[in-house]
Parts: sequence; structure tokens; C-alpha cells
Amino acid sequence: MKGVISMFLRSLAISLPVLISQPATAQRAAPVTAARAEAPVVLTAPQRAAAIADIVKVITERYVFPDRVAAIAAQLTDGLTSGRYETDSPIVFAERVTADLRSSSRDRHMYLNYAPGEFAAAAAAPAGSDAPNPALDAIWARQARRANHGLEEMRILPGNVRYLRISGFQWVEDRSGAAYDAAMRFLGEGDAIVIDLRGNGGGSHAAVRYLLSHFLPGDTLDMTFLQAGKEPVQSRTLEYLPAGRLSGRPLYVLIDNGTGSAAEAFAYDVRQFRLGTLVGATTAGAANNNGFYPIAPGFMLSYSFGTPLHPVSKSNWEAVGVAPDVVSDADRALDVAQSLALTALLDRAGADAGDVADWNWARIAVAARLSPPRLPAATLRPLAGRYGVLQVVWRDGALFYVRRSGQQARLIPLTTDGLFAVEGFNDHFRIRLTGDAMETQWNDEPMPTRVSRTGS
Repeated sequence: MKGVISMFLRSLAISLPVLISQPATAQRAAPVTAARAEAPVVLTAPQRAAAIADIVKVITERYVFPDRVAAIAAQLTDGLTSGRYETDSPIVFAERVTADLRSSSRDRHMYLNYAPGEFAAAAAAPAGSDAPNPALDAIWARQARRANHGLEEMRILPGNVRYLRISGFQWVEDRSGAAYDAAMRFLGEGDAIVIDLRGNGGGSHAAVRYLLSHFLPGDTLDMTFLQAGKEPVQSRTLEYLPAGRLSGRPLYVLIDNGTGSAAEAFAYDVRQFRLGTLVGATTAGAANNNGFYPIAPGFMLSYSFGTPLHPVSKSNWEAVGVAPDVVSDADRALDVAQSLALTALLDRAGADAGDVADWNWARIAVAARLSPPRLPAATLRPLAGRYGVLQVVWRDGALFYVRRSGQQARLIPLTTDGLFAVEGFNDHFRIRLTGDAMETQWNDEPMPTRVSRTGS
């Protein structure tokens, strides 16, 4: 069994659609069907009929839920005979077939994508071969390399909340791990962590397992993959991680309706293992493991061949998705998560005074973005005036800070009691206007500088 597991885990390290006779265990949601660099073929009626026949054959032989096969085949056959698929555009054909695959199977991993480059690489492999496909591997390796293996963005948010956006769980053996190590070291220097999975359609389980391993002890059972006619295969967290583990820091994971497949797997782990807080909206609900099969004259069929079982829930998220702990609109989810992180940090006993000041400074700005203070002109306008060599002017319904050089920057209200951020200073500098004085403060200064009002 150990040898079987080893072979299985090596297959997980291959990025995305490794296929034909032995598809890689993946949890990848459908990409948007789009034209590639190759000119689309003009699809003929015989080609449409042959494609549907091949799709039905693959599903009949390989689909994980045999009881659904008849309904899927019937809907595809009806689509062909009724004229629903009558188009010479392979892109439109793929869209229509995808709609029928999903409605008949209730499975979001069922789809047809027009991808002539991937088709050519996949179709060139010998039928029934388990050997690696260098041409196909190269396509996905190039995509992963140019996308930094899905690790799209890293930022330090105010309060030293470390942010990582993962746009897709891409994995190239011996290369993706190094990119993840760098990202994990970055997160490890944060006081709290936000991982953004909004719009992440999925990818390789190997990448999810590598990420998850940083938040759990080594050799923890994560998923058991079930496939008809085969022994269950376990996936466990890694025992050695070059960047070390990330325990002890508040973790927040952003999700939305576009979070699917492998990305949902990580969110599901966060929920089931109680690793952190999910913020956003319920995910897509695509849990099954999918493989890919070439369909002439240039399509790739995604079909589900297995299903995961979580050790805590004894189930998975198929068709129901992963619900957030804190519901939020997508455009506010990051601010909500940052606010939660800063609040959790401020609740810690015995924190360093400098850290507390930094967290408080950051929390004020986040609160203002979530609930912008509304100050009427009658309140703002009297605050304009001279404060020593500095000046605040009222213009176009807003207050502007006039620097000694004469440059002006708009004042953005942070609270209702006269605290303002200064546009263009990235919230490193703030001004408080009390009516009779101006207090200026940089975020790394312990106390503000007070200047009395000297004129109107």
C-alpha cells in the first residue's frame, strides 16, 4: 500500500490535467472557454456527432457516479438530435455541451473546453500509457511559471497583517515548492495572515497539501480519495517544510462564489480543522476529483473520476459549497478580514506596546473604510484656517491640507471627532483638527505635534 500511496502522491505533484488512461487526482473547476492563439476550426456535423459519441463513451467508462450516466448520455444525445449543438463554432459548441453536462450530472467538474494546444499534446500520447506526457507537462509548466505558480500577490497590510492572493493552485514538481517556500516565509513574518482565494477555480491537490501542511502538524490525515474499483488513497500533511509551520497566528481566508474545487478544499480544511476564519460568500460546491480526456477535433473533456472524503466531516462540499464564518460582499471581504485580524491581535494579553499602537492605527483606517464617517459641510468648513505655517482650506466641498511647498492634499475623514487621513500619504500621516488647533502625527511617532490655530 505504501508504494501505491507514493505513486499517487507523485501524480499529485504534476500540475493540473495529466491524463488519458490515468488522470491526475485534481479538484479543478472549469476555466472560461476562450479562443486560443490557434484559429478555431469550422466544426462540421460529423465532427459534432463524433465528439458527442466520444464524450458519452468516456463518461460511461470513467464517471465516478454510474447512476447518473444514463441521464447524462440522454441529455447529450437529445442535444445532438434536437439541433441544440448545431453550430460551426467549437467555442459555442463547448459552451452548450458544458451546460448540458452540468445540468444532467449536477457536477461542476463536468465540462468541455476548446483547447487545441492541450488536445494536440494529450492526443499524441499512446492510448493506455501511464508515462508522463512531456508536451502537455510543458504547457502547464509554462503557465505556472509565468503566473508564479498561482501565488499572484503578496502585500504587507497596515498592522503587519500579511496578505497572499492565490489565483490558482498550480504545481510543477521541483519548482512550485520553492515559490511556496518564499511565500510562506513572507507570511511567517506577519502578526496575522490573510489568504485570498476569491475567484480561485482550483488546481492541483499537491499545491493545496503543501499549503495546508504549514498550518497542521506533519503526517495529519487530510483527505481520503475514493475511486470505484480501487483502494482508497490517503493524502497526509508533510512532515518537513523548509519555511517552517505557521501556527499561532490568526488566519483569515477570503472566499466567494468563484472559489472552486481545490481552492474549496483548502477552505474546507480551514473550517473542519478550525484553523482560522472564512470571510466572504459560499463557494462553488465542486469537490469531486477530475481528469481530462482529449476529444477531437480540439476539445478537452473534464470528467469526475473520484471523490474526496474528509476525516473530520466524513463527507465533502460537493453541491453545497463551503459557507463563510463571516458573510461579506466580495469587495469588502479584505477589509472585514483585516478588521477581524486587528481586533484579535488587540485582544491579546501582554502584547508589545509598539505593536499595539501599530494595530490601533491600522484599525481606525479599516473601520473608516467599512463605515465611512459622514460629516456635514457645517461641521467641516469651520475647521479651515491657518495653523502656524500650515493651512487647511475649504474647496469643492472638502478640506485640503496645504503643505509649506504650497502643494495641497485632500483630507479624508476617519472619525467624526476631527481625525483625518491625508490623501497621497498611504495613511502614514494623519491630522486631527479640534477647531482651535491642529495635531499632526506620523504612524511611527509616539505623540502628535500640536499647533494652535493662528487665523481663519
